[in-house]
Amino acid sequence: MTATPEILPKDEHNAKLIANVHPPDWTNPEPAGRYNLVVIGAGSAGLITAAVAAGLRARVALIERHLMGGDCLNVGCVPSKGLIRASRTVTEARRSAEFGLGVPPHAEADFGAAMTRVRRIRARISAVDSAARFRDELGVDVFLGDARFLGPDAVEVGGRTLRFRKAVVATGARAVAPPVAGLAEAGYLTNETLFELTERPRRFAVIGGGPIGCEMAQAFRRFGSDVFLLDRAPQVLPREDADAAEIVQSRLRAEGIQLELGCRLERVEVRDGDKILRVLCADGGA
Repeated sequence: MTATPEILPKDEHNAKLIANVHPPDWTNPEPAGRYNLVVIGAGSAGLITAAVAAGLRARVALIERHLMGGDCLNVGCVPSKGLIRASRTVTEARRSAEFGLGVPPHAEADFGAAMTRVRRIRARISAVDSAARFRDELGVDVFLGDARFLGPDAVEVGGRTLRFRKAVVATGARAVAPPVAGLAEAGYLTNETLFELTERPRRFAVIGGGPIGCEMAQAFRRFGSDVFLLDRAPQVLPREDADAAEIVQSRLRAEGIQLELGCRLERVEVRDGDKILRVLCADGGA
């Protein structure tokens, strides 16, 4: 079994999360003969594959090296939607006078409290994706550790050999930092570390104008961060129609987000504790 992952901050909610999705005291079972199916990766795809197969009475083994639940539970859908919901509430509260309520339009939002709620929700939902549930309720043999194929019908995990008829590799993906000079030295966040924040950043730069970039840019702006969004494409949501993207761009600009589109990030510098991003734009500006 691999070492227990560290999730920050170390509070009761993250402790509950870890206890469900990578229990420190977990003991891998003895392999049960030849499995009908071995699933490597316990993210959304791996979990549903294992659950459906077990429901059809297949003998199933599920292997995860990190956190069961994968991106969706831990660093994707669940925490991001929790943060987005909180930021929407902040915006609605600032308009409360329209509805006869007395919340001041410039009331300060408690970012730390909102992030605590995100961690609390994530911890509660994690019971559904937990190692114990898949073992006890669904009858899946859950192995925590690194998987290594030994041949076309065998995989090794934690010193044990699992033999199988079929295998599914559902190991997912992770964010890759662009090769920008100075970026690694300056430091940056990805979806794997963003939700560890407990204090609102004063300034917040988002590299990438896809759906997730737009969501996070809007959420942090609504909490009061100065936000700018950078993308090499001439529009946000580059895979969408230009007229649809323009609706989103107009909304983001109306909320005070600075868009730098058709621009390439050239370098990141740290000056007096601030990170300075130098960009080159298609119109020659910088």
